[in-house]
Amino acid sequence: MAFITVYSDYVCPYCLLAERLLSDAIKGRDIRITWRAFELRPDPVPTLRPEDPYLPKIWRDSVYPLAEKLGVPIQLPSISPQPRTNKALELLLMAQDHGLDHAYSMRVLRAFFQEGRDIGNHDVLVELATDVGMDPNEARHALNSGLYSERHQEALRHAREDMAISSVPTIVIGEQVLSGVPSLDTLKQAIEQLEA
Repeated sequence: MAFITVYSDYVCPYCLLAERLLSDAIKGRDIRITWRAFELRPDPVPTLRPEDPYLPKIWRDSVYPLAEKLGVPIQLPSISPQPRTNKALELLLMAQDHGLDHAYSMRVLRAFFQEGRDIGNHDVLVELATDVGMDPNEARHALNSGLYSERHQEALRHAREDMAISSVPTIVIGEQVLSGVPSLDTLKQAIEQLEA
C-alpha cells in the first residue's frame, strides 16, 4: 500500500476541499491518506476572528467559489476568535496510533466547517474522536493529561524544520510536495509517478 501525507491545520478550509480532490484521485487505488499536524497559529500567536475583514474576503473570493466547484458544503464558522487546534492535533496522534487519522481528521474538519462546532472544546473533541471509533475515556485522558503534547511539539518541529512546510494543506506524494489545493490532473500525475 502506498501513502499520501497531508500536512494540515483543522482551521484551514482548503484542507477539507483538497481532501475531496485527493479522494477522487485515489479512487480504486491501493493508497491511503495519512494526516500530519501543522499549526498555523500556535500559542501565543492570535487566532483569526471571522468579524474582521480578512476571513470574509478570503471566503467570498476563494473558499466559497472553490467549494461550489467541488460540490463540498462549507461555511465560515462564526466562533470568534477561531479555536486553537493544538488539542485537536494532539488527538490526531492518538488517531494515528489506531489507524484512524484520516477518519478523525475528516470528522474534525466537517465538525468545524459544516456544523460550526468549537473544535477547541475538549467535550466536542472527545465526541468527535468517539464518532470515529476511538475510546472516549482514552481521548479525554489524553487531552487532560497532555499525554501527546511532547509528540505534538515534535510533529510541529518535523513539519517546520525537516519538511520546510510553511502553509496548509501541503500534500506529499512520493518525492513531490504540493502546496495549496492542486488540480485533479496534478494529483493524478503525481500518483501515477508514485505507483511507477
